[in-house]
Amino acid sequence: MMKSVEGVSDKFNLETYLKAKKVAQKVVLLAASQFDVGMTEEDGVRIIEELCVNFGIEKLWHPHRFRIGKNTTKSFREKSEPNIKLLDNDIYFIDIGPVVDGHEADYGQTFTVGQNLEFAHCQKSVKEIFNELKTLWKEQEITGSDLYERGEALAHEKGYILNTKMAGHRLGDFPHALFYKGSLSNFEKKPIDKLWILEILIRHPKKNFGAFFEDILL
Repeated sequence: MMKSVEGVSDKFNLETYLKAKKVAQKVVLLAASQFDVGMTEEDGVRIIEELCVNFGIEKLWHPHRFRIGKNTTKSFREKSEPNIKLLDNDIYFIDIGPVVDGHEADYGQTFTVGQNLEFAHCQKSVKEIFNELKTLWKEQEITGSDLYERGEALAHEKGYILNTKMAGHRLGDFPHALFYKGSLSNFEKKPIDKLWILEILIRHPKKNFGAFFEDILL
């Protein structure tokens, strides 16, 4: 049991917390392996829900998101355009926020279908931006707001636009909002290890698609 971690309750357990992270990743990857061309976002969410039940996930701290094609440009709170189906050549992302044994997880990843090089480049670029920012966080005394300022520059360098509405947040034992409700992009200190989610949503400057990746900073 860890009681010295800043901003968690005395019920917080690091091993359980990291287990929750692994479960979330497994659900996302398994869901992606079951998605087929022609399915809707609602179809995808149902698959995610079934997987969560199979993994014994008792609750969510945020609703599932499955975004296809033009909807991949939208931030979390924006509604998807309806009746969008997965095409032979397409891009999509999954974002889930399960609670596992009282501990929160949050994981999001972009996938592509077919052989569209622009989609593949966008998928690759969002992960590169995440990794470069994570390295910067590890190596320097950098604030959350500085991380996202650098993220905007990196997105521009790679030919994309960063959606600043997806701005990172705290995580922990449920509910983390008891300790901090604000975004990472407004956090004026260096984020402490393991308790912050870095989320990156980019979009093509001229075409209607984007890519998303999020995970814990550790």
